[in-house]
Amino acid sequence: MPSEGKKLFNIIILGVSFMFIFTAFQSCGNIAQTVITNLNNTDFHGSGYTSMSIIYGVLSASNLISPSLVAIVGPQFSMVVSGVFYSLYIAVFIQPTTWAFYTASVLIGIAAAVLWTAQGNCLTENSDENTIGRNSGIFWALLQFSLIFGNLYIYLAWQGKTHISESDRRTVFIALTVISLVGTVLFFLIRKQEDTKAPGDDDSTNEILGESSCARNKMMRAVAAFKKSITLSFTKEMLLLSVTTAYTGLVLTFFSGVYGTCIGAVNRFGSEEKSLIGLSGIFIGVGEILGGGIFGLLSKRSCSGRNPVVMLGILVHFIAFYLIFFNVPNDAPIAPMEGTDQVAYMIPSKEVAMLCSFLLGLGDSCFNTQLLSILGFLYSEDSAPAFAIFKFVQSICAAVAYFYSNYFLLQWQLLIMVVVGFFGTITFFTVEWGAAAALAAHGSDYSSI
Repeated sequence: MPSEGKKLFNIIILGVSFMFIFTAFQSCGNIAQTVITNLNNTDFHGSGYTSMSIIYGVLSASNLISPSLVAIVGPQFSMVVSGVFYSLYIAVFIQPTTWAFYTASVLIGIAAAVLWTAQGNCLTENSDENTIGRNSGIFWALLQFSLIFGNLYIYLAWQGKTHISESDRRTVFIALTVISLVGTVLFFLIRKQEDTKAPGDDDSTNEILGESSCARNKMMRAVAAFKKSITLSFTKEMLLLSVTTAYTGLVLTFFSGVYGTCIGAVNRFGSEEKSLIGLSGIFIGVGEILGGGIFGLLSKRSCSGRNPVVMLGILVHFIAFYLIFFNVPNDAPIAPMEGTDQVAYMIPSKEVAMLCSFLLGLGDSCFNTQLLSILGFLYSEDSAPAFAIFKFVQSICAAVAYFYSNYFLLQWQLLIMVVVGFFGTITFFTVEWGAAAALAAHGSDYSSI
């Protein structure tokens, strides 16, 4: 297979592998609190919100060491081992115990940091300056399809159910574990690049010395990247963008865990309340894919920069928050196993709930595509440390949001997102205007960004 063909094959396998793993994991995240609520009258006393808080907290801290781990064992093996831990976390729900649940939460937090670091490494190794945009688009599209496939399965499996029985739970989580393992096994299909060493350079001593030198170089690069991350963290642009990034972490928590739990707790939805969790995830995925395609892959055709897209994103989210506030009962995030019979400011509407799911996904894609774009533009020479900071801030805020989701009523969770989103939009505008001014000073066309 030609080198370029092999690289494209690797990117497709990478995207398909992530699609399988996150089809399983994101479906697990959407239904975890609902399932656990049905378990809390047994010996199990865990919390899905607390688990996700642990995962994102450990993930953020593990971003500090994940480059070194990937440098030592290589990206392919790192992704395989990480995929195994993802599968183990999902498998815990087949026969859950509290200690295993929280232990798996810690382990998957470490695995997630390693997985995403290795993914970036693999994407870079199989791309160049001419193909990185295309390859990133292929990977993003394949990954986002995980939102549709996993939630479609949940929707079909739980249709008409008002209570999740032990048999229902086991069937779903055995299936999700198998799906995750399939994605993990697919990592083995990623083909390594041929060794370009000359025929006469096959002396074993030289090979050992060369490998040792390569390992040292990787470690030195990892240490240098860590130091650069610390330096970039305190620059004006990165501090401003961190507010926007923090907002994406809060929204990630809300649409990936809290909102599905809210829908599943509304008794007024009748026999469809549990299956609607999956349908909500499907509409979120449609919004993500539509937004990613329009504002990600087609961004080069824009002649007005990033600010209009971010403005659209915050407006779409504010509309979604307003409708959710009116449509979903205030106690839905922390409702007991029996659900809630309360009514907000209107009779709960399934159609409005699904519209809000779509708007949440669309708005999230607006923010994420533009954050990735401006980070790549501002830090083209230091992209790895910059994206490490992005993931660190996002994960910390997601962890905090999952923690307070155990206690805060819906209105307070929405208010926090509105306030942080407002200031995050302003800080993004400030950085974008600075980037535009710098381009104008150098005589460049603003539309080129």
